[in-house]
Amino acid sequence: MNIAVLIKQVPETDNLVIDEETGTVKREGVESIVNPLDLYALESSLKIKETIPDTTITVLSMGPESASRALREAIAMGADEAVLLSDRSFAGSDTYATSLILSTALKKIKKFDLVLCGEKAVDGDTGQVGPEIAAFMDMDIVSFVSKIWFAEGHLFLERITENGTEVLKAELPVAAAVTKATGEPRLPTLQGKKRARKENVSKLTLETLGLDASRTGLSGSPTKVVKIMRPTIRRDPVILTPKTEDELIKTAERLADFLNKKRLIGQKNHG
Repeated sequence: MNIAVLIKQVPETDNLVIDEETGTVKREGVESIVNPLDLYALESSLKIKETIPDTTITVLSMGPESASRALREAIAMGADEAVLLSDRSFAGSDTYATSLILSTALKKIKKFDLVLCGEKAVDGDTGQVGPEIAAFMDMDIVSFVSKIWFAEGHLFLERITENGTEVLKAELPVAAAVTKATGEPRLPTLQGKKRARKENVSKLTLETLGLDASRTGLSGSPTKVVKIMRPTIRRDPVILTPKTEDELIKTAERLADFLNKKRLIGQKNHG
């Protein structure tokens, strides 16, 4: 069985910086980590490999050369192969262009039975790449997956819904976007870290993928960030600290009056 796991290297949330001119995330000089939710996708693939030994896990990432660190971390955890999609033409790609690049790479590498990704990336928070890749590959996708397992030769996926959970039996090939509910990712082993240092990370570029530059990067991205602004939050709190019973009664009356006004305003807005 061939499983592909999509890994994204993202800036740590505290260090997230947006380029106000392009609307894209600045990555140069910013400490990066593996997108946390992608590690749950990797863990899901490793659990499948434990039950189906003849399984190959390929991790893919799109980004600069530094993204190879994220791929080596995945190898240290147990992945078999790593592929980096890196080209200056890819910079600034929105979710559509990113999905086009990743799906083209997936088709080129080999025939995958299962494509896994995290529910979303913490830097963009869109949750669009997984479904868009599935659309480009003409593949079914199950989102918000909380559990994946094989039984009697069939793949089963449990997914979270507004009303509880669903259990689906899927035909391969299929894609899945997983949540934290799939289980805590394992830590890299010492042996895995040693292998990760030696393992070759294959690199695919615009040329090797056979893509037109006009379909990637900012030029190939139909989504444009028109304006970035920081919201202004204003709060004018009133702090009441009653010290006597008399003050306590007055405070309660004032609070009741305040809440009553809020209720009337709410009724007026909805009326």
